[in-house]
Amino acid sequence: MRFLLLASAAISGFAFAAASSASALELIGQAGILGEWELTANLEAAGGRQEFAGPITLKHTGICTTDEPEKRIGDIRLQMIGASRIKAALTIEGNPCTYSGNKSDAYVGMMSCRDRRDVPLRLWVK
Repeated sequence: MRFLLLASAAISGFAFAAASSASALELIGQAGILGEWELTANLEAAGGRQEFAGPITLKHTGICTTDEPEKRIGDIRLQMIGASRIKAALTIEGNPCTYSGNKSDAYVGMMSCRDRRDVPLRLWVK
């Protein structure tokens, strides 16, 4: 459940910014209701012109972190749809998730994972 909260909260703090002709993207963001999870990824072009894939890392940065921050790893396959939408398929420690976001100051949407509640996710692409 904590993972889903992380993914859901990401909608409220993820960063995503990208050039349409880029062959690599840096993805940053925040997940969780309070933005307590930090997301980072370096993605490479995959498949189509607007598709990118690579490993992701989620790090718990909330105030309830004990000792070292908890980390979760996985991978993401991201598709940019026009200039204002993205869709992604994520697998975080074996748990498959989906994400769909619309651009405002960042890409904002909900991440849905199996056996968990949907969580907000905000992404920026560099």
